Amino acid sequence: MKTTVAMLLAVAAAGMMSGGQAMAQDQALIDRGKYLMDGPVACGNCHNTRAQDMSFVPGKEFAGGFHLFDPIGIDAYAANITPDPDTGIGTWTDEEIITAIREGKTPDGRIIFPPMPVPSYNGMSDDDVKAIVAYLRTVPAVHNEVPESKYTIPQQAMPPAKGAPAPSPSDKVAYGGYIVNALAHCFECHTPFTPEGMPDMTKLGAGGFEIVLGPDVTVMTANITPHPGTGIGSWSDDDIKKAITDAVRPDGTKLAPPMPYANFHNMTAEDLDAVVAYLRTVPPIDNKVERTEFQKKAFP
Repeated sequence: MKTTVAMLLAVAAAGMMSGGQAMAQDQALIDRGKYLMDGPVACGNCHNTRAQDMSFVPGKEFAGGFHLFDPIGIDAYAANITPDPDTGIGTWTDEEIITAIREGKTPDGRIIFPPMPVPSYNGMSDDDVKAIVAYLRTVPAVHNEVPESKYTIPQQAMPPAKGAPAPSPSDKVAYGGYIVNALAHCFECHTPFTPEGMPDMTKLGAGGFEIVLGPDVTVMTANITPHPGTGIGSWSDDDIKKAITDAVRPDGTKLAPPMPYANFHNMTAEDLDAVVAYLRTVPPIDNKVERTEFQKKAFP
């Protein structure tokens, strides 16, 4: 009898330990997803609901509705990505959310990019995209109907994502490249487009992409290659990190949205160091980008 009781107690204890380990693993996954969404992936920069003055509406985090349009044929509204079952993604499975993030296709077959940087997210690791989904399941559901996006340019889904593991953080350049290319999608905005409406891959990171945020609100993206004259080649590591996180150039002038400085401010020192290490390896391109009148006036 004593042996049986001891065995039962041992089994129960083992179950409690495994259950506790599972809960810890789940929480670690959620914490990683929160860091990614509030940090380098910066989901709220587009998916938070904005007021007319472009400020975020309290209580409508990730509820969508931000209007994005540009000259290449995009008239898009950021989706509601809260777990609301009627206007958000509450009825989607984990795999459906992952497919939307990394391949740009919704459960009903709609293509949802651009402007969502799906080509970049296609390189996101399985672990990180699962972490994002885990965190999305925890955010408050917000009922917010979003208008349908319209496109006059061809659209097609990305190929199935490979989901390869992220490089080890010990390899600063490789890991920084993963952050820049698969998470923070830096080159999606900082690469100019060809007249045909495609990214000019010969000018990767050279800036000059026009972003229209509204009537008379136009931004030209900066050259972030290490060219010493027209890029960031003469900037120190701290200069680059201050620009990324605080929107301030070395000369004290301000940088304009929509770059998600507040999100990048949440990045760890190690991740920022890796980003800088990678940017130093990008081929320098001589491309002088002139700021728009809006940038000059609103962000002197």
